[in-house]
Amino acid sequence: MMSVYAVAITGGSGAPYALRVLRALLDAGHEVHVVISAAGETILQVESGIKLGKTLREKAAVLETAIETDHGARLRLFDPSNLAAPISSGSFACAGMAIVPCSTGTLGRIANGVSSNLIERAADVMLKERRPLVVVPRETPLNEIHLRNMLALRQAGADILPAMPAFYHKPRHISDLVDMIAGRVLDRLGVENELFHRWGSDAPTED
Repeated sequence: MMSVYAVAITGGSGAPYALRVLRALLDAGHEVHVVISAAGETILQVESGIKLGKTLREKAAVLETAIETDHGARLRLFDPSNLAAPISSGSFACAGMAIVPCSTGTLGRIANGVSSNLIERAADVMLKERRPLVVVPRETPLNEIHLRNMLALRQAGADILPAMPAFYHKPRHISDLVDMIAGRVLDRLGVENELFHRWGSDAPTED
């Protein structure tokens, strides 16, 4: 059954996680509403060599090519300043949202009820409507302000899922680490996936 999910890409580090989550949601048959901050565009270029372009149409086309999916028609890209986008309203049936990666600035604003752009507003909607909100920070070390904001956001109902891949599945490639985090994000959104080897499952075979 197709659902609509929101994915936001902000600053920090972790563009490969975002691209993997996007592809997995589309491949699973869902529609995805995507919002990318200016800093998010920068990390896509620096970490994945993806230069989105200027117009929304250009950016969407580049993103579809980058994630190598045949289901790009279900990807809708929105400008961060568009507070009239569907995901800004609680009446829109959005099944959940992931912010991956999530900068500590974005996290702090959401935790304190600030909705200055579409990413923050959509996250606020997820919280007030009690829908899944998965926040993937990638910052180290963490100071006391970061920790307080994470606690406040967790108490408000969000899942805090730091980009901390495990090693019990014996990863052999960077993509194995990326898939584990992406798979855990999908788990929290309630989306079935087989992106990584779970504890107790058969160990991956050697190449």
